[in-house]
Amino acid sequence: MRMFRKPSARSPRWKIIAVSSSLLVAVGLPVALLGTSKAEPAPPAAVQPVASGALALPRIPWEGGPAYWNNFDKARAAGWSDPDFFPIVSWFGNFSSDAEVQYDKSLGINTYTGMWEGTPYHLFADNGVFWIGGKLNDSFADDSANWVGRFLDDEVDGRFAPAEGQAHLQTIVDGLPADGRFKYANFTQMVVGTDLDQRVAQQYVNGYTDVVSVDMYWYSIPYCDWRPYRDAYLVPVEQANCRTASSYGKIVEGLTQQDAADGQMQPRWQWVENLNGGPPEAPPTTYISPSQLKGAVVSSIINEARGLAYFNQSLGGSCQTANVFRQSQVTPEFCGNAQVEAVKEVNAQIHALASVINTQSYEYSFGAELDTMLKSHDGYAYVFAMIDGSSVPGDRTFTLPASVHGASAAVLGEGRTLTVDAAGRFRDSFAEEYSYHVYRVKID
Repeated sequence: MRMFRKPSARSPRWKIIAVSSSLLVAVGLPVALLGTSKAEPAPPAAVQPVASGALALPRIPWEGGPAYWNNFDKARAAGWSDPDFFPIVSWFGNFSSDAEVQYDKSLGINTYTGMWEGTPYHLFADNGVFWIGGKLNDSFADDSANWVGRFLDDEVDGRFAPAEGQAHLQTIVDGLPADGRFKYANFTQMVVGTDLDQRVAQQYVNGYTDVVSVDMYWYSIPYCDWRPYRDAYLVPVEQANCRTASSYGKIVEGLTQQDAADGQMQPRWQWVENLNGGPPEAPPTTYISPSQLKGAVVSSIINEARGLAYFNQSLGGSCQTANVFRQSQVTPEFCGNAQVEAVKEVNAQIHALASVINTQSYEYSFGAELDTMLKSHDGYAYVFAMIDGSSVPGDRTFTLPASVHGASAAVLGEGRTLTVDAAGRFRDSFAEEYSYHVYRVKID
């Protein structure tokens, strides 16, 4: 399959990596496994699914939620362990003034990676936003509190042979000081696929980082239209439902499987394009629509994305810009303004529900053809719901856990309330594949 690579700080060029199932590792490329545990400080061990909490249901394994950030002095001091904090990242979201940072904050952005090397540190500190990367210039100091993490590299799995990529990342890690900053890397879809040797994929995911992510832009690259179609993912993606929000959630689910392979968990972040995710050499299949964008984000959250990153560039087709957010700020008629407004809306929902999202989820199935996440918080059960990736839009029936006794379900943000029957069931409609609802039901 072909892999699309986004531009990095090292090179503004895009590359298309060609990978076939028979050539990637079957040609005898050496595999150098450089250890099996994540870099120190080690995250908490995965919590086993045992009956616990207000709902007396098994819990999913997780990294520890907001408390995870207490492992890293800079993140803890910056407030990342606050239950109301949820990291939302802009890639190459360059700014040069307080007004520009404040505009990004109004969209729900609180963190950046990839940035012009001349950016002064005080713009981060003065505006309460965070930097993940290297020392951009002399205005950054060892005690810069809003410099919380280090970005190791981008898509190493798609740019190097396995042994070379692993050695490259290990060299970077070995050269970093123990300064209280977490280590973060982003990978291509290869690490959640079946073409790459699973030992290699799991080493990439588990061997170097404290935070890991994958990018795959289902709505705006041609992959879903290829003939013959190849489903090469750990979590199957059917062609009929390939270009849907559910595929973003499946990427996170696959990343979680790989992350759990060493018995420890770290936060898994998800990338979503805010306009187009393809390279300039290939015409875009389409631009992500505002509703699709919101659905992709929520599908990622439902499947336990612990942070979000927006691919903030559009390098193909008729609506191009190197900084989608900045272009929307300065151009009233910008062709991507509707997508930026969708970013603002869905980010506001996430921040408003951060204290709920940041709790440990329960293992529970509400019914057929649903993709859901169940939480409990302050005496309420919260159900985040979409249709699954093997079905079509329409009505769905939910059956609540026996420990939830509320007679109604409030549909948050929609001004609706649904009746729960005596058997603990309620019914709702999902008009589109990207439709989502969040329900709140009294536990007692």
